[in-house]
Amino acid sequence: MRILNLYAGIGGNRKLWEGHEITAVENVPEIAAIYQDFFPNDKVIVADAHQYLLEHFGEFDFIWSSPPCPTHSRTNTFLHAQGIIRYPDMSLWQEIVFLKKWFKGKYVVENVISYYPPFWKPQLLDRHYFWSNFDIPEFKVKREFNIANARKSTRTTFKDNLRFLSEFHGIDLDKSIKNRLLLLRNCVYPPLGKHILDQVPPQRGAIK
Repeated sequence: MRILNLYAGIGGNRKLWEGHEITAVENVPEIAAIYQDFFPNDKVIVADAHQYLLEHFGEFDFIWSSPPCPTHSRTNTFLHAQGIIRYPDMSLWQEIVFLKKWFKGKYVVENVISYYPPFWKPQLLDRHYFWSNFDIPEFKVKREFNIANARKSTRTTFKDNLRFLSEFHGIDLDKSIKNRLLLLRNCVYPPLGKHILDQVPPQRGAIK
């Protein structure tokens, strides 16, 4: 299939995808470079994923989008109490509406569990909300630590937390990379990414 991977990050969701023609869009050049190093055969574009979707959606069979999540997260409840006042970023809902109405292929939009009731009912898999136009069976994830902070206990160190997440995702980031823990925390669990893609029925132009 021709796949568009939007807000690609370092490619946790994509790690176990095989046999597809993949275009990844990431707006941070340093992060895009990490993705390209991990997946040299993918086409990596440094651009605004929201705008890229608008201009190129018709070129793909399957679209995965993971719009920025901070303004939707439940952490906004205590941030608001601390005086950090902000609107939720509506680009998430813009993309869901756009894909539901205009995209002829299959799509998944992923985001965090929100602090407000979702406008459209999502499916909850692991710690993520998913909106899609195909059925996704349940998927159970077993872990021995809190994925939100990568800790097994209050006594764990940064190195411990980094090791937990690296082993969990099967992704080893170079020590010179900044914000390694955050990059790993933002990843979709690779087997979950594969599980979702495996449910997509064959599309036009699919690679055999």
